[in-house]
Amino acid sequence: MRAIWKGAVSFGLVSIGVKLYSATEEKDIRFHQVHREDGGRIRYKRTCSVCGEEVTYDDIAKGYDIGGGEMVILTDEDFADLPLTSSRAIDVLEFVPAEQVDPILYNKAYFLEPEGAATKPYVLLRDALINSERVAIVKVALRQREQLATLRVREGVLLLNTMLWPDEIRTPDFGFLDEDLKVRPPELAMASSLIDSMTGEFEPDVFTDDYRAALQEVIDAKVEGREVVQPEEVEEAPAAAVDLMAALKASVERAKAARGEQPAGGGGGGGEPTPISSARSAQKAAERKAAKAPAKKTAAKKTAEKKTAEPAKKTAAKKTAAKKAEPAKKTAARKTAPRKSA
Repeated sequence: MRAIWKGAVSFGLVSIGVKLYSATEEKDIRFHQVHREDGGRIRYKRTCSVCGEEVTYDDIAKGYDIGGGEMVILTDEDFADLPLTSSRAIDVLEFVPAEQVDPILYNKAYFLEPEGAATKPYVLLRDALINSERVAIVKVALRQREQLATLRVREGVLLLNTMLWPDEIRTPDFGFLDEDLKVRPPELAMASSLIDSMTGEFEPDVFTDDYRAALQEVIDAKVEGREVVQPEEVEEAPAAAVDLMAALKASVERAKAARGEQPAGGGGGGGEPTPISSARSAQKAAERKAAKAPAKKTAAKKTAEKKTAEPAKKTAAKKTAAKKAEPAKKTAARKTAPRKSA
């Protein structure tokens, strides 16, 4: 890491020499604007809107628009006389409990490293912050701007968190805040149950930037001259909730299933059915009924065929028996008939 600032932490009459390092880095994939046809970089010229001439950095000043087309121009001399805190000091103003600092105020984070012989007072301040369970409220001037910040300890290192000023925080002005919305106790209890079922230990390393990884794969494939085949993600269609309570109950069941926990009733169907689970059970029952119906019809058809076939068989048997009996009758008739005299 490269130090971006050097100065001292002013802690009462104690001065602690430190170096400042950016504690975070952006991992966004950055692109240049280029000409589509030949890949040439797009350059922008700094031109004056009045005379049209290209302007160098040395000729650029800061202007404040006061409206009506008028501009107040400020030079470096104007900024030199401002009551800006020393650009090389981090002044400790007070110590407060960490929970009193609203996280919305936090802006950027920087590591502080002791410089030279400042290691012992650095460690002293670090250990004192840990023992007191406080954070230090400080003022520091970075990039020609005075900023409010906190000093706290992270992994044995002093961490400087610059903060926004209170008047830089917007006040939410939304219509629903004026509405008289009532939340029923059962709904609140079910929402709390959902929170409990999804409660865990925060481990930031398990979360990844899937979009950045996919975009990097596309870039690597372009470089290597191969095609990128993205696997199709099958998204489970959300079940249509009958009402808020049903959605909450279904969410609790899904969260417990994801954790491998048995639903209420031990999985034996003893739990109270929700409108969603009831609808699913009814659908499955209808599918089972529909599957059994053809089998019943087939069995009935075979029975009917059997019943129809039996009389036919009996009739055929009678006809066969009668047919067999006819020669016997004829023979008996011949025997009975008197012989003619000679």
